[in-house]
Amino acid sequence: MPRPRLTGRLFTAVLSLTLLTAATAPATAAQGPPRAGRDPAGRCALPGRTGYTDEGHDTDPVQFRRPLGTLRLAMVFVDFPDAPATGPTGDVAAQLLPGANWLRDASYGKVRLAVTPARSWVRMPKPSTAYGFERGLSHEQHERYVRDAVTAADPYTDFSRYDMVYVVPPRNAPAISFSPAYLFDPAASGVVADGTRIKWAVTFGQDMWRWGPRLVGHETAHLFGLPDLYAFDGSDVHRYVGGWDVMGLVSGAAPHYSGWHAWKLGWLDDDQVACRATPGTDTVRLTPVEYRGGGTKAAVVRTSPTTAYVVESRRAVAADARACSTGVLVYRVDSATPTGHGPVRVQDARPDATPPAGCGQLDDAAYRAGQSFTDPASGVRVDVLDSRDGSDTVRITRR
Repeated sequence: MPRPRLTGRLFTAVLSLTLLTAATAPATAAQGPPRAGRDPAGRCALPGRTGYTDEGHDTDPVQFRRPLGTLRLAMVFVDFPDAPATGPTGDVAAQLLPGANWLRDASYGKVRLAVTPARSWVRMPKPSTAYGFERGLSHEQHERYVRDAVTAADPYTDFSRYDMVYVVPPRNAPAISFSPAYLFDPAASGVVADGTRIKWAVTFGQDMWRWGPRLVGHETAHLFGLPDLYAFDGSDVHRYVGGWDVMGLVSGAAPHYSGWHAWKLGWLDDDQVACRATPGTDTVRLTPVEYRGGGTKAAVVRTSPTTAYVVESRRAVAADARACSTGVLVYRVDSATPTGHGPVRVQDARPDATPPAGCGQLDDAAYRAGQSFTDPASGVRVDVLDSRDGSDTVRITRR
C-alpha cells in the first residue's frame, strides 16, 4: 500500500482538472431526450480528484510509471545487523519472480518486467527495528529506507540501467512487516544513484510469504497509479470488492485486474469499451476480461462527473481459474474517493445467499442471464440477456 502525499504540482493538476470537468460534465436526463448510438468511450473516462492513486484516467505521467512495454527492474536483497540473512538470495527471489509472469499475462502481454536479481545480500546501516515499518509509515521514513538500501547496493548495481527497484529483506526480519510501494516526490531531492533518480520502488516485507507472487501485481500496479480496493478501516476490510481484482484481496479467487483498471492503464483500447454517458439504451456483447484479444471488455454508464457503473464479463479461466462465480460483474467507480475508502464497490447479485465454501460474501456477486441490476437514484439499469459461447450479452440503460 503506498503512502499518500499531495505535492504542490499534484494539487495544481487536481485543481485544474476539477475546473475543466465542471465545464464539461456529461448531460443528464433533464438536458434532453435519449440519443441514439453509443457515446465515444472518452465520455466515460473519469478525472482523478484525489491527487494520488485513484480511479481517474488522467494518471499523472510524472508521478507514476507508464505501464506499457518492457520495464527494467533491479531486485536488491538487504539484511540487517539484528537480522542477518541465513540463506541464499535465490530462495527469496523464487517467492516473487513468478509475479512478473502473472503481471504479463494479466496485462494481456502489455507489460513485461525484466527483473535482474542481485546474487548476494547487502547490509543495511541500521537495525530492522529502526525503520518504523508499521501502518502509518510516513513517506519520509520510507524514503530513508529506500535510500539506505540503494546506497548499500550501489557498489554492486548500476542503477542507471533500471526503471524501478524492488528491495527484498530476509525472512527472519519480522520488523519489515509489509510491502509498501514507493513513489518519488517531484518537489524533493529524493534518492539518487549513478546519476539516476530512483522514482519508483517496492519494498517487500514479510507479507510476501503470505501473499506470494501476486503481491508483485498488486504493489507494482500502485506505481502505475492504481489505488487499494480493500478498506483501510473496519473489521471487514474486503467489504468493497471481495476477491475481485488483485488491488483488493491479493489472494482472492478472481484477482484479474478489472476491465476498468485495464482501460485506465492503457491495456484496453477505447474501441473495447462501450460508453453510455447520455440518456439511452445499448445492447452490448461482452467478451470476458480474462481473455486476450479483441472484443468489448467493458460497458460503462457514466452517472456524474466522477462516478460510473462498469459492467463486464468474468469467467473462471487464467488468473481467475478459482472464481467463485461467473457471469456479469457490476461495480460502481468513484474517482473522487481516496484509496482504501471504496473507490470501487461491487454490486452483489445475491446479497442474501451463502457463498460457496472458501469464498467471501462478494465472491458470488456475478449476475447471470435473466437477472437485472437497477439504481433508481442514478437511473441506471443493467439486464443480463444471455450467456453463451464464452460471452455475455447485456442491455444497459441510463434514463
